[in-house]
Amino acid sequence: MHQPDSTPSTLFASQAGLALLDDHPGDALRIARMGLSLCHDAPDLLEIAADSAARLGDDANAALYWRRLVDLVPEHAQAWNGLAIALQRRGAVHDAEAAWQQALALLPDDANLHTNLGLLLEERGALAEAERHQRRAAALAPDSAPVLNHLANLLARGGHATEAEALYRAALVHQPDFATTHCNLGVLLTDLERHADAEAAFRRALALQADFPRCQANLGQLLLAHGRLAEGWPLHEGRLLTHGAYCRDACGSAGLPQWQGEALDGKAILVLPEQGYGDDIQFCRYLLWLKSRGAAQVTLACRPALAALMAGLAGADRVVDHSEVPALLKQHDYWTVLLSLPLHAATTLDTIPATVPYLRPDPARMQRLLPVLEAAAGPGELRVGLVWRGNPRHANDADRSLPGLETLAPLWAVDGVRFFSLQVGHSSPFPAAQPIGDLAPVIGDFADTAALLAGIDLLISVDTATAHLAGALGRPCWILLPCFKADWRWLRGRADSPWYPASRLFRQPRRGDWNAPVKALSAALEQLRVEWKT
Repeated sequence: MHQPDSTPSTLFASQAGLALLDDHPGDALRIARMGLSLCHDAPDLLEIAADSAARLGDDANAALYWRRLVDLVPEHAQAWNGLAIALQRRGAVHDAEAAWQQALALLPDDANLHTNLGLLLEERGALAEAERHQRRAAALAPDSAPVLNHLANLLARGGHATEAEALYRAALVHQPDFATTHCNLGVLLTDLERHADAEAAFRRALALQADFPRCQANLGQLLLAHGRLAEGWPLHEGRLLTHGAYCRDACGSAGLPQWQGEALDGKAILVLPEQGYGDDIQFCRYLLWLKSRGAAQVTLACRPALAALMAGLAGADRVVDHSEVPALLKQHDYWTVLLSLPLHAATTLDTIPATVPYLRPDPARMQRLLPVLEAAAGPGELRVGLVWRGNPRHANDADRSLPGLETLAPLWAVDGVRFFSLQVGHSSPFPAAQPIGDLAPVIGDFADTAALLAGIDLLISVDTATAHLAGALGRPCWILLPCFKADWRWLRGRADSPWYPASRLFRQPRRGDWNAPVKALSAALEQLRVEWKT
């Protein structure tokens, strides 16, 4: 008669496996470890320990156990897959890629393995190789909505919109309730300027999965871009669950509540920065509104490059470096972030606090820096500042930045203009035919840029923080905007900005076409020069 296997490893594996089936990975890991202390090389226990650690988010131990397992059983393809996932989560991208290659050598027709490797390759920018694996996955699993969704995402990123849309829709045929694909389709349709269809896709995703922060933020931005601010602000809060904010974790750990619009009479509120420098510059105007709500103490935390600029901001009782936040938490009753303040102020297009300037240059810096401009500009010349590139780490920088300074060459034909570069980080030589004063060497932070903007007559800029600064200072600014993924704050179909009364917008008519807006900008500059003379 057959006797059941009662070896220690089998007994521990049985108990650990039951705990894992009951969704108690902590218990499963504890039991598996006990078994491994007695049976160091038991494959079943190593697999349970690795799986349990992975479910607990303990990627270091998951990788350790998976590694021990593949050393013991090198033909275990799913162990290689588990190892790769743990390594990728720990940032060991190249080791993860090697592990997935090992898994695929064992199971070359596994769609899941091709998908996982494709996602990793996409993450590190190897898009052609990623596409090869994602297409292979789709060929192996043509009815899998997640597989089709991943391939569609990659193709959408590469500009293959027609095929991407077809794949999203095919995925939804196979899985109509797949909220993630509805949301991704909405993003693609937004980029294609099919806004009504995009809104419908986002709303369908949220009907299927109400707690979907990324989709909430996407729909919020779409509504904000169309001026539907009252609808858009609440949804826009979804961004906080996907992107977070500086020092937010410290606030949560200290038990400091996030402000949700409660009465502020006699209270102290800490305002945190979020996203880019331009966001801070645009929305710091709301601190004065917070004071009007009765706040006894408004503390603005900011990054070092903005500290001097924000020092004189109306409404801020105190401006601190964001690194000081943990030590200040006990002195405050609430925390919030700058981009949430329009929601609490119930801002609409008609109530945007657009009185400028709300930031001002430092007189001492002006006295030090303005002679640089005066020495370079001739009598009666129009002083025009130029910024043609944004932060290269911005997700849409390839579209919002100009290919190079030469794109602005039509401006050089306008007589009586002296151009100055405020482009920080510029390394290419300026055009020999057009003298351009380089101000970058004297710019140490945004307070320096503000002082220089006070001495020029016009800033011509792409969508970057310097354009926001000019707007906040009330300085004339002409902003070149991309057609593809133009930021929501510039709205749609407008040549002006309700946020910055002294700004004008020059938009691309189609993706990649800077000739048309630069031509229009050149004509406007010629007209301004004529008006300047008279």
